[in-house]
Amino acid sequence: MLKSVQIMGSSSGFLSLILKKSHNSCYGLSFVAVSTNPLPYSTARRHESVSKTDSLVSPAFLTRRTRCFRASRVRATRSESNQDATSSHPSSAAVHSAGNVLKISFCQWCGGQTKHEVPHGEEKMRAICTVCGKIAYQNPKMVVGCLIEHDKKILLCKRKIEPSYGLWTLPAGYMEIGESAAEGAIRETWEEARADVEVQSPFAQLDIPRIGQTYIIFLAKLKKPHFSPGPESSECRLFALDEIPFDSLAFSSIFVTLKLFIDDIRMGKLNFHYGTINKRPGSSPSDMCAFSLEYHLQS
Repeated sequence: MLKSVQIMGSSSGFLSLILKKSHNSCYGLSFVAVSTNPLPYSTARRHESVSKTDSLVSPAFLTRRTRCFRASRVRATRSESNQDATSSHPSSAAVHSAGNVLKISFCQWCGGQTKHEVPHGEEKMRAICTVCGKIAYQNPKMVVGCLIEHDKKILLCKRKIEPSYGLWTLPAGYMEIGESAAEGAIRETWEEARADVEVQSPFAQLDIPRIGQTYIIFLAKLKKPHFSPGPESSECRLFALDEIPFDSLAFSSIFVTLKLFIDDIRMGKLNFHYGTINKRPGSSPSDMCAFSLEYHLQS
């Protein structure tokens, strides 16, 4: 189950994305090819924004760098609103991570009080138990889910829980210990949409460093044409591609995944996509205009 979130990316080519006002969303989106020559990371940065009637760029261009500056009126979660917090230790600034690192006050093994410092041979601030000496490492969470196409429509679930209550998403959630990514995606799809699916192939891996999450979305098919809301969903529904509610999607990762899928469909070939979403500090998961998209790889 996904309690808090969120995307994407290549190494050659460069696109400029031009902002223009839209009646239905934060902005409209149009793509302009500028150059197919590789550019340094720092210079490959342009603007992105969103609309249900956007024209999408050909996947032949393998590098995208996007940003959208306008904030949506959505509820912020604790994990993202505190993502810039640093440790109170005097030297924390020198080793501060770009991601959302929690301050751990007590040891998870013995309950002893912790101190925050850089362990010998490392470069980042860690919580170290003053009693047993164990180090508490914080690692990213894996979110897995399914993009299900049936009769040329996509299955979406309306969230019945926070964050992003009442908004639409693909069935997805945190991977559990003891299962593969594909098994987790199948389980989450059953839990959220009561749909029995067969995974066909991976479609997108979207890293979100600031909140310590990686999304793996699989293409899947319904084994039987049956689905219904699970405990975390108030509604499940099939949407035609031109009916997808882009103005009411729960997370930026889902927004990007669906845009990539539609782009691939229009180009006549489904690809695997990998990239990074850089969330704006203090933004909420469902803020569709508060992230930059770095396109690393497409195959």
